[in-house]
Amino acid sequence: MKTFMMTKEAVQRKWWVVDAGDVSLGRLAAKVAPILMGKTQPTYTPYVDCGDFVIVINADKVRLSGAKPEQKQYDYYTQYPGGHKYRSFAEMLEKKPEKVIELAVRRMLPKNKLGRKMILRLKAYRGPQHEHQAQQPEKLELS
Repeated sequence: MKTFMMTKEAVQRKWWVVDAGDVSLGRLAAKVAPILMGKTQPTYTPYVDCGDFVIVINADKVRLSGAKPEQKQYDYYTQYPGGHKYRSFAEMLEKKPEKVIELAVRRMLPKNKLGRKMILRLKAYRGPQHEHQAQQPEKLELS
């Protein structure tokens, strides 16, 4: 009996649609990250990029529980002296809701070249419309 090892030529990717409307941000990210990594497939190989594509719609309707919407802050650096800036969750959700989803999922992926390739397969959209109908994505239920 031989052990199966996935190669990048043998990868067959599927497309999934996830509705983020009224879903907790952490639970959404915890469901999406393993799909991007390929851990939901029986042919998972840790060193091969074998995950699927994920489309997240209604990113502006994602929520946090408790006092986190007021307390959570995202920070970034502008590369200028004194350029350490902060944005609250509410401000990020208003201006860039796709970025909120992307940051939550990115932090659950591996921190290496493979993780940087995996995050490129995440497509997040503000409203219920997306431009990937030609790929015939399947609906993924979050329970």
